Amino acid sequence: MGTKRYFREFGLALLAYIACVLLSSHWLADMNPGPGKIALALVPVIPMVAMALAVMRQLRRMDELARRIQLEALGLSFVCTALITFSYGFLETAGLPRLSMFYVWPVMGLVWALATVAGVRRYR
Repeated sequence: MGTKRYFREFGLALLAYIACVLLSSHWLADMNPGPGKIALALVPVIPMVAMALAVMRQLRRMDELARRIQLEALGLSFVCTALITFSYGFLETAGLPRLSMFYVWPVMGLVWALATVAGVRRYR
């Protein structure tokens, strides 16, 4: 029941996020600079908060072992993301192209997913 509920909550928030990104990006292209443009650029953050809340609720529904696996996976993803992004930041000073901050979350999410799979296998 918990997993099904989580996927429903997270999935709806993800769909809302995608819709907000698409719509706000479309409208932002034609807007003049100003407070309205800044506010519109931040609209996708609202469903991101809903996604974060869905993750937190799911973590609270997990048993102790599942929480431990997630804690270790999140810790590893934090450390790996810091190492990767800082390393690339130093490489930018050596002339590599600058990357958008939008690359940080996919790196963290990928490492989190891989570390979760590794943690589940370890405790099997």
